[in-house]
Amino acid sequence: MPRGTATVGGVEEAVCAPWQLEEFDRWLGARAPATRRAYRSDLDAFVEWSARGGCRAPGAVSRVLLRRYLAYLATRGYARASVARKAAALRAYFGWCRRRGLIAEDPSGRLTAPSATGRLPSVLSHGELAVLLDGGGEAGQPAPGRPPPNPQRRAVAEAFALQDDAVVELLYAAGIRVAELCGLDRGGLDLDAGFVTVLGKGSKERRVPVHDRAVAVLRQWVHEGRPLVAGPQTPPQAVFLNRRGNRLGPRDVRRIVDRRSPVPTHPHALRHTMATHLLDGGADLRVVQEMLGHASLRTTQIYTHVSRERLVEIYSGTHPRA
Repeated sequence: MPRGTATVGGVEEAVCAPWQLEEFDRWLGARAPATRRAYRSDLDAFVEWSARGGCRAPGAVSRVLLRRYLAYLATRGYARASVARKAAALRAYFGWCRRRGLIAEDPSGRLTAPSATGRLPSVLSHGELAVLLDGGGEAGQPAPGRPPPNPQRRAVAEAFALQDDAVVELLYAAGIRVAELCGLDRGGLDLDAGFVTVLGKGSKERRVPVHDRAVAVLRQWVHEGRPLVAGPQTPPQAVFLNRRGNRLGPRDVRRIVDRRSPVPTHPHALRHTMATHLLDGGADLRVVQEMLGHASLRTTQIYTHVSRERLVEIYSGTHPRA
């Protein structure tokens, strides 16, 4: 790299300048933080790839070039969901460029990508779900042959066990996304009424009901467990905390689920399971759509396919002549 040349997102600043990626990043401010980070990373990668081929400004990008880029990603083994997201980032960016007058025509107008999903969402069995929700065990119990922990460490361990209970119960009770759970503020808890308010995709708030068991464990964590582990630097509004006293992150949630689940399970499976169980129980599809925060009913309809698959499986396994 020439002396004095800076980098932005791993790309030379001189290369980035014509693309106005910093301005685009600020425009993305209304999107969810995870979406904003992903789109910016996707655009950085595309700009770097384009520069290697001699394309150094958005006005030089053609529809053919974009299609070549998606084909390149496919040959590099990227998952279909990743390619679909990168295509969405490109559409958002070039649409923004067109509105800003940086380009005369939008080359991404008809840009298509592989379907983001070719498989039905994974759903936990009732037995797996019972172990995950109720199998936390006694907190703070020493391993065989080890001395018992001191009272303070035991109290902290018990406090985090309360949080583990609250996390898995809320994921299943409300079907919220992991990012929504991590971003949950104390002001979003209305435990007397049995509701939580979360900030979803596109910074859209939604109010979701939770059952009595989830309310009970949330109340116990907030009033009994959280004060024991909160520190001077703890965000005062954060509901869930990690062991450093900071707001709980997605990796922390994954570790909680890993510790408790009898089978390899992603936290998002609890959202899938909740939606499927609601439809199995006769819930209206639009009600489930509202609870999950889906912008399109088509996204929610995937769970009707899951319910049909489960029905066929149950029928085949229980009908005497099946």
